[in-house]
Amino acid sequence: MKRILVVDDNAVNRKLASTLLKKRGWEIAEADGGATALEILSVDRFDGVLLDISMPGIDGEEVCRRIRANRSLAGLRLVAYTAHAMESEQQRIMSAGFDAILIKPITMQSLQLALPD
Repeated sequence: MKRILVVDDNAVNRKLASTLLKKRGWEIAEADGGATALEILSVDRFDGVLLDISMPGIDGEEVCRRIRANRSLAGLRLVAYTAHAMESEQQRIMSAGFDAILIKPITMQSLQLALPD
């Protein structure tokens, strides 16, 4: 079973993403912010991270950069989870090191494209 960490400071957004991912057979862990996500990733293994961009404290882009700088997390699929849909914002987000972007609100179809089985 694939494991994913869902990171979002909004509990409703975490719940929606987690529910859709569970329906696809993923095992879910959740974090309510960037610092918590980095702590969890330092002690547990995942196949991917669904990472909100706009969070207080350490934002999603900075979390992505820190993950990419950590050799022990190489190969981890990072998906930005954001309401920022403008092309210029998407380019900036992808340049931080993400593998894909999911635009909120997410659907089962958009989730499948960002996180193929």
